[in-house]
Amino acid sequence: MEMPQRGNRRRALAVAAVALLALGPAAITPSTTAPAAITPAPAAVRPAAMAPAAVPPGARAPAPTGTPAPDGADLYLRTCASCHGVQGQGTQRGPSLVGVGPASVDFQLGTGRMPLKDERQQPTRHEPVFSAAEIAALVDHVASFGGGGPRIPDPAPGDVAAGRQIFAANCAPCHSATGSGTDLTNGLVAPPLYEATAVQIAEAVRVGPGPMPAFPAEVLTDRQVDDLTSYVRLLQSERLDVGGNPLGRLGPAAEGLVAWLIGLSLLVLAVRWLGTRADR
Repeated sequence: MEMPQRGNRRRALAVAAVALLALGPAAITPSTTAPAAITPAPAAVRPAAMAPAAVPPGARAPAPTGTPAPDGADLYLRTCASCHGVQGQGTQRGPSLVGVGPASVDFQLGTGRMPLKDERQQPTRHEPVFSAAEIAALVDHVASFGGGGPRIPDPAPGDVAAGRQIFAANCAPCHSATGSGTDLTNGLVAPPLYEATAVQIAEAVRVGPGPMPAFPAEVLTDRQVDDLTSYVRLLQSERLDVGGNPLGRLGPAAEGLVAWLIGLSLLVLAVRWLGTRADR
């Protein structure tokens, strides 16, 4: 009677093992409380010396210190007062600066026309003597002499086609159709326009430097100045040279003369070469 009982026990143990395997480890391991969620460790905090200073929204970051702002009064006394007077009243060597306006001062200094080495000569474009900060300081100081005058313009993109018509009617007679400049009477020169910035073009229109006439808002509106500036900038990018080599932009008469000289020289050489062959 013991043998059947042992067989039954073995079958029961086998069924129990199969059931345990089917249920998995959860049936073997007693249920315990859920493990606590793992909280990531806080990021390393940089030292206060390395953390950037907080800047309020809409506020500018503080400018780096160490470079003092230029003194416009001191610059003026050292470089301008000898010709234009201590208070900009003018002298025999230079005109008055009272009421010329910021645009005129910025143009003359930004294009290197001032300070002038020889007041008997027409100012021409050079590398500026002063930095942008020094020019701004001088502009502010001259403005303190009083008067109004044109402000420094802020040209915007304009209509190139409309600017071309304005340029042809008002600028091309002196600066040429390509903006290359021409010689005027009495030793004066209308300079080329290729190096002028958009602001300098608009400034020249408003203040009329040298022999150039000024074009106030009653003559050319701000929109028309924008159109004109855009067209001149297009000329700068193209630098049109119709008709071959510009030969220093001396004009079609000079180009024709050079072409005739080259042609005659080639003709003489050809005749001499044919003559030497005939002698043989």
